[in-house]
Amino acid sequence: MRKYRKLTEKQNLLMQIAKNDGLRRINILHGSVRSGKTWISLVLWCIWIRNMPQDKSYLMTAKTLTTLKRNCLDLLEGLAGRNNFKYSLSKKEATLYGRKIYLEGVNDAGAESKIRGMTLQGAYCDEVTLFTEEFFSMLLSRLSEPSAKLFGTTNPDNPNHWFKVNYIDRRDELDFFLMEFLIDDNSFLDEQYVKQLKQEYTGVFYKRFILGEWCSAEGLVYPMFDEAVHTVDDQPEEKGAAEYYISIDYGTLNPCSMGLWRLDDCCAFRIRESYYSGKHSKVLLTDEEYYMKLVELARGYDIKAVIIDPSAASFIATIRRHGEFNVRKADNNVLNGIRITGTLLQSGKLLIHKSCKDAIREFGVYSWDEQSEEDRVVKEFDHAMDDIRYFCTTVAQKRLL
Repeated sequence: MRKYRKLTEKQNLLMQIAKNDGLRRINILHGSVRSGKTWISLVLWCIWIRNMPQDKSYLMTAKTLTTLKRNCLDLLEGLAGRNNFKYSLSKKEATLYGRKIYLEGVNDAGAESKIRGMTLQGAYCDEVTLFTEEFFSMLLSRLSEPSAKLFGTTNPDNPNHWFKVNYIDRRDELDFFLMEFLIDDNSFLDEQYVKQLKQEYTGVFYKRFILGEWCSAEGLVYPMFDEAVHTVDDQPEEKGAAEYYISIDYGTLNPCSMGLWRLDDCCAFRIRESYYSGKHSKVLLTDEEYYMKLVELARGYDIKAVIIDPSAASFIATIRRHGEFNVRKADNNVLNGIRITGTLLQSGKLLIHKSCKDAIREFGVYSWDEQSEEDRVVKEFDHAMDDIRYFCTTVAQKRLL
C-alpha cells in the first residue's frame, strides 16, 4: 500500500478509532462536500480489506457505475497502486490486494436481484442516500460472513429520508458507527477555494453541503433572486464569443414556456420569452402552431441549439422534421438543476430582461412543497422555472461554473 499524505485531524481521529477496534457492522461518514470523507473512507477500505480473507467476496457500489468510477475507483487506483488494484467496468469486477470485488450500480436494471444471491464479507457504498431502501436492505442481508462490514459515505439529505430515519436516528439500537466531516475539517483545501465554494451554494444546498445539516427544503426555491439585481433593461456588455440558445418547457393545456438566451463568458442572459397557456386562453395550440412561436422567438438570431424537456416527444419530432434547429434533450435532474440555477443567480451570472415578465413572476412564487417528505417543488407556476433550469443545467454551467 502506498504511503499516504499527512492526515487532517478528523481523518487521523477516524484512523485511531479504527485502530482501536471502534468500527462496527455499519460504518458511515457523512457531512459536507470536499471534507475529505471519501478519500479517508477509501484508505480505511484498503486497510480493512487487506486484512480480510482472500477467498471471500466483496462489493463496491454507487448510484451508477460511472459515478463509482469517478468518485472511487480512479481514486482507489491511485491509493493502492495499479499493481494492487485493477478493475473492469464491462465485467463489473475488480481485485484489491488479491481480493475479488464485484462492482454494481444501484440504478442498473435488476441491481437488487443481482446481489440477492451473494454472500459478502464487506461492502463499500458511495453516496448512500442515492440508493433505494430496498437495495440497501438487501445488501445488509448479504453481509453474512463473520465480522462482515459495510463502509459508506453520504452528504446529508431531507431529515425524513429513509436512511436518516431508519438507520442514523436508530444508530444506538444498531451496530452502527457514524462520523461527521465538514469542509472546514479539510485543512488541505485552499482558503480562497473554500470561500468561493461557500458562496456558490445557497439555501437548503448550503445547509446540507457546507454545514452538513439534515434539513428540509422550505420557502422559496430561489430566495436569492432580487428583481433589482437580476433583471435589466439593456443587454449587458458582451464578453467573449456569444452563443444563442432557446430553452423550452413544453405544455399543451399547461403553459408552454420558451426562453431566448445569450451565453458568453460573463453571464447567461434571457433576452426575451414566449409564454402561452392553453388552459388560461381556453385555446389549445398544435405542435405546428408552437413551432411558429419558436421561429418567431428565434428571428434575427443564429440559434446554436434548442434545449427542450426530454419528455416532449411530439414537439421534438416536429422541430426535427422542419430541419431548421438543432435539438438537444435537456438534463432533467430537478434538484441538481435547482442547485446550479441558484449558484448562477448567487454569483450574478444569470440575468433576465425586464420584458420576460412570466419568468420574473414565477421567480417570486416558485416554492418547495413543505408538505412532502421528499424534496419536491410545488407543481404550479413552474414552467419558466423549468425551461430556465434546463438551460442552466444542460448548457450554461459548462461555460460559467
